[in-house]
Amino acid sequence: MAPPSTWRLIPTFTATGHQQMAVDQWLFEQCASGGHPPVLRFYTWSPPAISLGKNQHRWPQHWQQLTWQQQSIDLVRRPSGGRAVLHQGDLTYMLVVNTQSGNRREAYRALCEFLIQGWKTLGISLHFGEAGRGYISQPNCFATATDADLILTDGTKLIGSAQAWQGTTVLQHGSIRLTPDPELYAQVFGKQASVTGSSSVRGIDSARLIKALRKASEHCFQMQLQDQELSPTEWNTINARTVRTDISS
Repeated sequence: MAPPSTWRLIPTFTATGHQQMAVDQWLFEQCASGGHPPVLRFYTWSPPAISLGKNQHRWPQHWQQLTWQQQSIDLVRRPSGGRAVLHQGDLTYMLVVNTQSGNRREAYRALCEFLIQGWKTLGISLHFGEAGRGYISQPNCFATATDADLILTDGTKLIGSAQAWQGTTVLQHGSIRLTPDPELYAQVFGKQASVTGSSSVRGIDSARLIKALRKASEHCFQMQLQDQELSPTEWNTINARTVRTDISS
């Protein structure tokens, strides 16, 4: 992988799931067409949402009637693969970059390295999970940890990642669980669902984490990040496009 010397970092903002997925899809297309440099961003979701993988066609029907703190929970589709992710109390990262490797496992390993190194500076050790046969049958991304995911030393899955490809351009999404609500998690995925993890993880706020991951990404990818918000023109372009992020797409 030989990334350019400068990547774009879009400052963190909170938006609906449909808006966040529309932004990611647009950035993905722009990078794939050569009209945009590699990009990294971190964001949160409001209201909480469940994102379905691009090719996920089965999920519990009650998800379409869920509420939390008097808010309806959005159900949206990601441009990336994988299974369903509950976005509440998490931080999402997204990066788009051109890669010389056509091996997707190698790409995961390379692109996740900044996550491993960033968390290491915060005193948290992460390592890759192991692929399991039951992954496809699970609607919940965090029910199993594949070799594309990162887990804590006690086996708890902390970061679930998924990809989409256009030629040699890869979009990688990941959800980092920081302070998930156990009651909502059980409501979505069942009473047996576990959100337990290291107390040290819950003590790390998102601003501190983003700072650590930003520094780690520059080191791992040998580039410099340039802060650049989405411009009014870019927002107009994104909002004017018909991007199917609903569950019927």
